[in-house]
Amino acid sequence: MSLKILHKDCDPELANDKKLPYTTYLVKYKLDGLVHYDLVMTDKRVDIFDYYWDRYRGDLISFTQSEGRTNPKLWSSPKQEKKKK
Repeated sequence: MSLKILHKDCDPELANDKKLPYTTYLVKYKLDGLVHYDLVMTDKRVDIFDYYWDRYRGDLISFTQSEGRTNPKLWSSPKQEKKKK
């Protein structure tokens, strides 16, 4: 499974960033009766379903593709440090 959580329990407006890879999805689920959002990146959508279904079962509400336009191979996470040459 190749699922990478970019932001856990985040603002859903983060999914509107066009600099994100086009393989980024906004996941909506319930936890303790409250709605939460995660921003995840994956190669296959079924990985999102499997991961969240195993954890939240019926509380998984939806996952939708973000507004990202960047090729995932060319995108680098702002959290990652750049390697020095």
